[in-house]
Amino acid sequence: MLQLMPGARAAGAMIGRRDLLKMSALGALGARVSTALQAEEGTRTAPGSARNCIYIFLCGGPSQIDLWDLKPDAPAHIRGPFKPIATNVPGVQIGDLLPRVSRHADKFAIVRSMNHDTQSHDLGILRTLLASQSELNRPYPVSSTDHPSIGAMLSYRFGARGQLPPWVVLPRYFTTGDRFYKGQTAGFLGSRYEALDLGTEKQGSLTRTAFDLEHLDLGKTGQDLDRLRGRRDLLTSLASRELSRSPGVQQLDGLVERAYNLFASRGIRQVFDVTKEDPQTRQRYGLNEYGQSFLLARRLVEADVRMINVFWTFYGNDGCQFNLWDNHGAEGSVCGGKNRGHEMMRHDYCCPSFDRAYAALLDDLDQRGLLDSTLVVVVGEFGRTPQINKWAGRDHWASCYAAVLAGGGIRGGSIYGKSDKIAGYVADNPVSPFDLHATVLRAMGVGPETTVPDPTGRPVRVTDGVPLDDLFG
Repeated sequence: MLQLMPGARAAGAMIGRRDLLKMSALGALGARVSTALQAEEGTRTAPGSARNCIYIFLCGGPSQIDLWDLKPDAPAHIRGPFKPIATNVPGVQIGDLLPRVSRHADKFAIVRSMNHDTQSHDLGILRTLLASQSELNRPYPVSSTDHPSIGAMLSYRFGARGQLPPWVVLPRYFTTGDRFYKGQTAGFLGSRYEALDLGTEKQGSLTRTAFDLEHLDLGKTGQDLDRLRGRRDLLTSLASRELSRSPGVQQLDGLVERAYNLFASRGIRQVFDVTKEDPQTRQRYGLNEYGQSFLLARRLVEADVRMINVFWTFYGNDGCQFNLWDNHGAEGSVCGGKNRGHEMMRHDYCCPSFDRAYAALLDDLDQRGLLDSTLVVVVGEFGRTPQINKWAGRDHWASCYAAVLAGGGIRGGSIYGKSDKIAGYVADNPVSPFDLHATVLRAMGVGPETTVPDPTGRPVRVTDGVPLDDLFG
């Protein structure tokens, strides 16, 4: 589990990749307690339109002009091979790569005027994940002084509901090689507000159909349920002693109790076990890591987890990483994938799997009465160039791209913002990643003027953006 170790939280401490890889969900349950279990039970309520959020990050930069903002009247070297198709909302079209999604356009809004200032993956990822402009040029390494991620701030403000942690990452944190990006940690809020991830191996995105729950397996983490029970009983025995008045002991008592309940409860573990679902439901989402991650996200919403991050990137069976949404194309083979941009988008690891999984998620949430209270966000770190390159692909482009928001009070069937005639530049209502952050927080009942305390107690705003109020209603 890629977490910041509580012991490395001294001001200004840098956390190395090796330290992150050593952590597991129970790695801190010795002298320390797993940070994923430390969010206090929240008593505050929010007037927001959403109770839960699924934040889907299409790593690599999906093409706005091929998916969400087609330009059929542009020259051939701009418009490309894909065609616009009608949706179930009159006047709204999307790309023919997403036929299933087109039947759910009444549930989502397309923001066609996203933009920022860099064509770099690393810096674009930083802007997409971190709700602050405080550090725009250092995407890694993570530090204990970083601005907290959205999930951490929601964990801090609202806490957990019941025994599950308030923030979960699926199927794993996003890394590129040894680079673990800022915007995925609790930063200066402290390790108690970190996310829980499943420790999913980086292997077999198209062949994985379930998760092994290794972070919920005491044997794999070198822990023992009897030892954990012993710690709980020891702390309980302190209740009648003077030491129990110590805030630290009281806090540890609650944390160990929650840890024990999480790992001892078969019911809680089953929430993470997608094999318990009806086989037809699993098939509808897609029997691969992507589809089953979306299905697990729905199960976590049902379990009332507040924030679920889903990172969409591809790993071959040999563990080779391939940013499939980064559809430049190439001269030779790319990690076992297709080497022409338009072929990459048509491959099962890209649009067909997304079309199936995203449509199933929207339909499932709606049918279960959960969509109105669940905000679903889809975005990448930028878009793609209007002009097609020599490998039939498109290159990095941050001057204009798209995001899609559904549920959680969003007015479905709507378009926000406008691009120019080649989807290259914003023509109306520009939106920054920070505005998108503010919109997510607004939906969750957290206004942009809200603050969280840094280690010195100084109030720090939760976001540097302005919410898109016109999306709601």
